[in-house]
Amino acid sequence: MSTQHEAVILVSCPDQLGLVAHLTAALHEAGCNILDAAQYTDTLTKVFIQRIHISCGHSDDPKSLQEKLTPLADEFQMKINIRWMDETKRVAIFVSKEDHCLHELLLLHRDGDLHCSIDMVISNHEDLADVAQRFGVPFHYIPISNSGDPDAEQQQTALIEDNNIDLLVLARYMRIFSDTFTQKYNGKMINIHHSFLPAFAGGKPYHQAFEKGVKLIGATAHYATAELDEGPIIEQGVIRVSHKDSVKEMIRKGRDIERTVLARAVRWHLENRIIVHNNRAIVFS
Repeated sequence: MSTQHEAVILVSCPDQLGLVAHLTAALHEAGCNILDAAQYTDTLTKVFIQRIHISCGHSDDPKSLQEKLTPLADEFQMKINIRWMDETKRVAIFVSKEDHCLHELLLLHRDGDLHCSIDMVISNHEDLADVAQRFGVPFHYIPISNSGDPDAEQQQTALIEDNNIDLLVLARYMRIFSDTFTQKYNGKMINIHHSFLPAFAGGKPYHQAFEKGVKLIGATAHYATAELDEGPIIEQGVIRVSHKDSVKEMIRKGRDIERTVLARAVRWHLENRIIVHNNRAIVFS
């Protein structure tokens, strides 16, 4: 009996008649069983997007499925991304001094709720070295003179490339990367911003919210891009505040949202539930 492998397939292409039927037939022909499928059609751009969870029995390398679907991809101008479930993505977490998001990710990983390998914590401060050490994760202190520091980014890039890191998580990393760095890791870097974007982008969003007297504050997890706080939004959360709340109290309440919003975004990325289309993150439940 051949070994069963599970995979998630993300598909996007120009919308046209019969796409689901053709995909189903091609997967059947390749010996695959569809366990779950969800789809979305962007009517404005006329683009079809689908996430398919399959099991597949192969006597040879399961990655050969990509080759078997190539004729279909060529015919319908499809982008097909296949992620095999037994492949573990490697993650690097970037932090500064705030520890709440780091703790959340490390705890979830310890408890088996994040299917990945957290290979390192990188920081521009030494404050959280003991946190990484308690969870057995290598900690790398790289001081930064200013945002976009070329020497620091060179060290960071070397760590990322030498360890084959698949995903960078900015867990309250309070520095801005250069355009070159963000472009290099486009679609592979998730940031948590402590406001409900697009409101209060940039620095000190809780102070901005306090000055405006808002009644809701929030957090936004998004893919980091060269444009500050403008990347595709993956997940958001909010909590009510009132005139009684000081900036300090807003910050305290906001931490609870930040940790959960970032964790959900990271989990969805690891589970291949996201396709970015037209600067929008399409997230399949």
